[in-house]
Amino acid sequence: MGAESKPTGPDFAAGVALADIPDDGILGGHVGDEPVVLARVDGELCAIGGACTHYGGPLGEGLRVGDTVRCPWHHACFSLRTGEALAAPAIDPVARWRVDVEGDTVFVRKTLEPAAPRQAAKGQRPERIVIVGGGAAGFAAAEMLRRRGYDGSLTMLSADADAPYDRPNLSKDYLAGSAPEEWIPLRGEDFYAQNRIDLRLNTPVARLDPDAREVVGASGERFGYDALLLATGAEPVRLPTPGFDRPNVHTLRSLADSRAIIAAAQGAARVAVVGASFIGLEVAAALRERKLEVHVIAPETIPLEKVMGSELGELVRARHEQHGVVFHFGQTAQTFDGARLKLSGGGEVATDLVVIGVGVRPRIELAEAAGLAVDKGVLVDRFLETDHPGIFAAGDIARYPDPRSGERARVEHWVHAERQGQAVAHAMLGERRPYARPPFFWSNHYDLAIHYVGNAAGFDRAEVDGSVADADATVRFLRGGEVLAAASVGRDRQSLEIEAGLEREPLPG
Repeated sequence: MGAESKPTGPDFAAGVALADIPDDGILGGHVGDEPVVLARVDGELCAIGGACTHYGGPLGEGLRVGDTVRCPWHHACFSLRTGEALAAPAIDPVARWRVDVEGDTVFVRKTLEPAAPRQAAKGQRPERIVIVGGGAAGFAAAEMLRRRGYDGSLTMLSADADAPYDRPNLSKDYLAGSAPEEWIPLRGEDFYAQNRIDLRLNTPVARLDPDAREVVGASGERFGYDALLLATGAEPVRLPTPGFDRPNVHTLRSLADSRAIIAAAQGAARVAVVGASFIGLEVAAALRERKLEVHVIAPETIPLEKVMGSELGELVRARHEQHGVVFHFGQTAQTFDGARLKLSGGGEVATDLVVIGVGVRPRIELAEAAGLAVDKGVLVDRFLETDHPGIFAAGDIARYPDPRSGERARVEHWVHAERQGQAVAHAMLGERRPYARPPFFWSNHYDLAIHYVGNAAGFDRAEVDGSVADADATVRFLRGGEVLAAASVGRDRQSLEIEAGLEREPLPG
């Protein structure tokens, strides 16, 4: 999860020189044990809490963009005026602090009452909103709708047995055993009741009826809507390999999947991970933390090369090998008898369990059956609305116009899905802004954290700045001379700067 940042810098309660506060940057410090950041915003001195409410990242080491500050760890964005979390992955605001100026000295001593979130302008609003899906996009949309003052009927239909949870952690700290169960839910049970969100768990949807403006549950229950968000996400690809229908073969998508792998790992000594994807390699790292012998089987020769290039791929491979992972590159799994995995190269791997990590496919069946335009995803416009007015799609299923590449993109990242859900909430309330945020994700491999921003499908050149071998580098991915994306290790602030440079629209404040 990441340890909360410790206070550094000047003690604002003791005072700091007015001249030390930059005109267009931020000054990080603390009040007692509480980290605080201080900034000038349009001539006004503003102070807000300095620990990101996502994983506790140090905002004082982040990047200021306009009247916002962005967290260096996972790119959450906060208002310097109010402390509001404007963009995921953070949802909760940071505290506001009172600023006093005495002569040429500035003091910060006390917190202020939380600022009320800005309400969307009153106008014609849908009376009934239904969200299909209980993942990143669905939760973020519901939370933002209520935060912006939507007071109509709000129903969330989720096929999952668990309320919305922190999915990235399922293959990272939670799977490794270093994140407790209570860290995983995005909100406690009382949140949904207090915010009048009718969360229906274990409620799969059978079909959509756009003509009647209804969603039909598998039980036959009908849910009427005036606006609908499809956020059905993706499902893991399962291979037709003989023996992969055995109970000790797992995929990882849900909290239940992660729990099942943890339970299986407790009585196991060896695991075979089929696939060197981000999920596959994060599973490998997590299970090495649990002291299992880990083998990774993949057809490529360098992991993640298509996404991050050869140098970063080699760095990831080396880091895993340093921690004892055994790779079987250039091979595929042929059969599994429950104890031995036979490989295409003729060898075999003895294993107690198998985890498949070869990618996911978008769940677009509902949209397709309802007659929505689909093409390798649900087609949406710049506002994430489908070809059926009032029906939106976000997250893993949405293929949207990417303003940077000029092509349609479908991106399978958690933060991206959350931000799209937030954008849909704004659009439903009449604040229609083109969705133009560059995707961002992070991937952890032991002590190696990779930040990736942008979307570079089909890049033709990679430029390396720094030393990849020393885990201090940024790799920019270009096509036709234009930077489409960048991956960085050890350069968190530079990743933020690149993200800001890739943006096409300001954040809704």
